[in-house]
Parts: sequence; structure tokens; C-alpha cells
Amino acid sequence: MTSLRQLLGTHAPLLLIDAASARVQVGLFEADGTARWQTSEEEAGVGVFCSIEALDLDLATVRAFAFCEGPGSVLGVRTTAMAVRACQALAARPAFAYCSLAVVAHALGQRDTTVIADARRELWHRYSLEAGLRRVPATELVGKLVMPDGFRHWSPLPANVDRTPYLLADLLARTAKADLFRETDAPDAFLHEEPSYATWMPQIHRAPAPAP
Repeated sequence: MTSLRQLLGTHAPLLLIDAASARVQVGLFEADGTARWQTSEEEAGVGVFCSIEALDLDLATVRAFAFCEGPGSVLGVRTTAMAVRACQALAARPAFAYCSLAVVAHALGQRDTTVIADARRELWHRYSLEAGLRRVPATELVGKLVMPDGFRHWSPLPANVDRTPYLLADLLARTAKADLFRETDAPDAFLHEEPSYATWMPQIHRAPAPAP
């Protein structure tokens, strides 16, 4: 794991793409930490590429990419990962993934606070500075809870949850020294575990046997 400050020391200009929330956020970071941002309220398939275009940058000058691998909008996360892979296909450059909830938790800096996001099927992602990222049932959401703005939910929100802004220009400025980024050679959405598949045995369809 490495920090944004360390990344910028070796990999700037760095293009960061995040569509984990309802707002697409794209930032171009220079070595001195300054950044230009574009945001979009369009769905990720449009907003990501419109935001990159609006930055009016030469992609050939970008030396590395950073992207949010989740939790958050699965479609948004996969769209950003696909955009990074497409850029890497033009020229090989490293990619670094980060966790949305970890960025929020480190920016808040409160060890008694848990940051949550809906994981569907009555489960929740939860991140705390003490325990890291876990997936738990709603019954385990206790204590002081916050949920980033713009993160959708399908299960009812816990009664004790507050909302907190998910504005990366602010969050990343406050967490520039935190080790939040990991290099990956296969940009994709984060999974708590790899999917498992049942074995299917093909069978030739036959008409029912006639009754004796």
C-alpha cells in the first residue's frame, strides 16, 4: 500500500477516476499535489468519459491511473475499471486501486466511527480504522455510523446513521499521507471473495418414456 503523496512523487501526472457514488469525479494530479477536477451527474457510462474529455488533457502524458474499486455503485466501479484498462491498452502504465469507505474513514479520523455502504441481500459493507473492511448483516451495524452522500441503498438505513460528503477533492487533500492505494495489474471491482460456480453436466434432451 502507498499514499497519494508517494504516488505523485513517482507517477505524476496521475489521472484518478471515481464513479462509486451518483456523482462521477475525475481528477488530474500534478507532482506538487495540485489537481484539476471535473464532475458529472450523468450515469457512469457517459459521465466518466465526458469528465475525462472536459479536462482537456493529453492522455499520452498521464503516467499512472488511480480508481475506486468500491464499495459503491457496481456499474460505476466497473465502468471506471474498464476506462483504466482501455487507457492502459493505448500505453502500458500502472494502475492503483483504493477503497471508497477507507478514504472517508481516514479523512474523518475517528476510531469510534464506522463508514457503511449497502452490499445488498440484507448485508452491508463496513469500514473502521480498527477493523478495516468487512461485510456484515444489518444486526452488526452498531455504534456511530456514517454513510457517504450519493451512495445508493436498497435495504432500510440503520436508525443511527448520519450522512457525510463524498467530495474527493476535499477527502484526498486530507488523506494525502495515508496508505490507501494498492497497485493492481487487473483493474476491476472489489470482491470480498471470488465467485463460486456449480458444476453443470450437459444432458441430451429426450422425450419422456412411454407409459407401460
